[in-house]
Amino acid sequence: MFNYPSLLWIGLPLVALPVLIHLINMLRHRRVKWAAMDFLLQSQKRHKNWIIFKQLLLLLLRMAAIAAVALMVAQPIVRSEWGDLFGSAKTHHNVLLDDSYSMSDRWMDTSAFAEAKQVVQRLVDRAVREGSSQTFSLLRFSEAGRQTPGSQPTMLEEAVNADLAIRLENVLGRMRPSQTAAGPAEALDGLLRQPSQAKDETQIIYLVSDFRTPQWHDATPLRASLEKLNQRDARIHLVQCVDDVRDNLAVIRLGPQSGVRAAGVEMLMEVGVHNFGFSTTRQVPVELTEDGFSRPGLVIDAIAPGETIVRQFRVNFDTAGHHTVTASVGSDALGIDNRRYFSVKTPETIPLLLIDGSSTARDAYFLATALAPGGKIKTGWKPRIETPQFLRDVEQLDRFAAVFLLNTERLGEMEIQLLENYVRQGGGVAFFLGERSRAEFFNERLYRNGDGLFPLPLTRPTELLVSRLEKTPDLTVTDHPIYSILAGERNSFIHMVQVDRYFDVPAGWSPATDSGVQVVARLRNNAPFALVKSYGDGRVFVQLSKVSPEETRLGRWNNWATGNPTFPVVMNELAGYLSQTYDVLRERMVGEPLIVEVDPSVYRPQTRFHVPRKRGMEAEMLDVMASAGPEGVQAKLAETPESGFYEVFLSDTQGQEERRVFSYNVDLREGDLQSLDSAELAAGLSGIRYEYHRARDLQFDPQELAGFNLSDTLLYLLVAVLLAEQLLAFSASYHPPRLRTSTEGRR
Repeated sequence: MFNYPSLLWIGLPLVALPVLIHLINMLRHRRVKWAAMDFLLQSQKRHKNWIIFKQLLLLLLRMAAIAAVALMVAQPIVRSEWGDLFGSAKTHHNVLLDDSYSMSDRWMDTSAFAEAKQVVQRLVDRAVREGSSQTFSLLRFSEAGRQTPGSQPTMLEEAVNADLAIRLENVLGRMRPSQTAAGPAEALDGLLRQPSQAKDETQIIYLVSDFRTPQWHDATPLRASLEKLNQRDARIHLVQCVDDVRDNLAVIRLGPQSGVRAAGVEMLMEVGVHNFGFSTTRQVPVELTEDGFSRPGLVIDAIAPGETIVRQFRVNFDTAGHHTVTASVGSDALGIDNRRYFSVKTPETIPLLLIDGSSTARDAYFLATALAPGGKIKTGWKPRIETPQFLRDVEQLDRFAAVFLLNTERLGEMEIQLLENYVRQGGGVAFFLGERSRAEFFNERLYRNGDGLFPLPLTRPTELLVSRLEKTPDLTVTDHPIYSILAGERNSFIHMVQVDRYFDVPAGWSPATDSGVQVVARLRNNAPFALVKSYGDGRVFVQLSKVSPEETRLGRWNNWATGNPTFPVVMNELAGYLSQTYDVLRERMVGEPLIVEVDPSVYRPQTRFHVPRKRGMEAEMLDVMASAGPEGVQAKLAETPESGFYEVFLSDTQGQEERRVFSYNVDLREGDLQSLDSAELAAGLSGIRYEYHRARDLQFDPQELAGFNLSDTLLYLLVAVLLAEQLLAFSASYHPPRLRTSTEGRR
């Protein structure tokens, strides 16, 4: 067969052109008799056969050269079963199919994934029609992302025939985009992990994807894989399945903002919606559910392109245990990221540890009263007052949501180390200074030139001088979450706070930009009053004055805790800020294994996992047996393909069942639908040999599907024929001997 048979029929008649030229030259001969003719005739009779043979051979070579040119232009294809005679015997088609959730991008009556499946089916259908020795493999991006040793792709080196086409149609018909963010890097690595191709095999790679900018903007890791395929002489085809960029909204945040997370206590939450599109979206309704029941939603007036709008709402779970919240926006081009899930565990109370350095523990008393006043007021906090020696018990320390150090004089090395480890792992610590506090200890052991837990250096207790001329309040606060309720002019009670003493700082000190330290409240002389610091995964708060408003040997420090209604509000906000990570069920990404710790002294090894319902399917209930490992006894659910709530049911030794809920969400990177065009891909993949196609315009090359193209072989043959023709023409023509010059004769 030929790629261009029409050119063959045009070129083959030209083979007769040398014969025609020879006949025309014969008609131009004239007979001329002259004296030496008899000698030439006798010589011709002796050499006639040899001369005719060389002339005939020369004519055939010229005809063969024209025939080779005609065949080379027509591109003859030899079936693969004969291709080993010319350098190739098999063709292996490898399809890397992008099934990440951005491929669910919809427009009109189709989607990116539907276009991709049509490309794969057309490839196999055309290969079946071409026949010959071909094999086919299909690897999905999501498969490559979770491949383990010994795992197999959807199809691996299947023989191309009519049966394969039917089976592939059934497989593709059931296939849907996954909810993972698996990218081309994982797919190419998965392909390279497959056994190397045979020497007589032609490998063709079809990477069928939407080529989203977030995954392809940095092509450096992809280039390494593509270069390896180039070194294998594999033919690479990049197939683009989207034709435009569509608007897309996504719920990118859902979680608590601040405050206590206990049963019966109102919790402030926030939801964030991002606009990945290029036009402003207006009047965006946000639907909310609590424990599966609808609640009043929100409406966002407008979201500009690239903008995230955050709104707050309050929830109140009456009972202790695991609870769920869901937020969703209306449908658009990409529906999977329009919904976000959050799960929370609400205990009856949350434990707080108050360490008071004085024997009377008056600071702890006033703080505990503000956090848990008792009576009908339910805050959710359960403060416990202890001495500094209690910090040595590391197992006890980890049970508290936050630690408050009040008017402490000094701590031992063990206590300091345990506190630092506690905060690094996500805990929260607050320091309230007082008359027992020593600047030397804080500077040398806790501050350590900025490397320690404490956020600033101290000098000495200082009196805030009274100014009869100034009418500004003693205390000014920022809009930090701890003080947000007091910021600005919204609450006049802040003017009633009187600060008499505080610890001063060295002159000219200010927090470095990269220190993680922030001044959140100042005195009227601009001296720092309260600061926060990030330390590891946890948080540190410092107030440079006491909690107790009572008189000390240095005098009174402040009056804030004396009947001022803002004091308990701020202390509750502070406790919520410090305990932000306490007992939070962290958000998990789709595809991440769900591992549950099972204490064998409390629970039986039999566990049940309730998996979210897939589209068009009923929810699954899976029984999993917990097993012992290096990290203890665990029950593991290896595959989590769907976003939503995964429930785990544990039975204790008494037969009582405990329910835990874990939220799984999709990776937000896939929500950005910007994609690269052919020019942008070429810029990032310069030096890589590949071909770029649009899915609907892709035409499969019969040469790749059917066998070996003889064009290169014919080119080499043409060169050989032309060389032979030149040598034979020189031999068949007459060349008089070169005359000697007079100089040569005298030699």
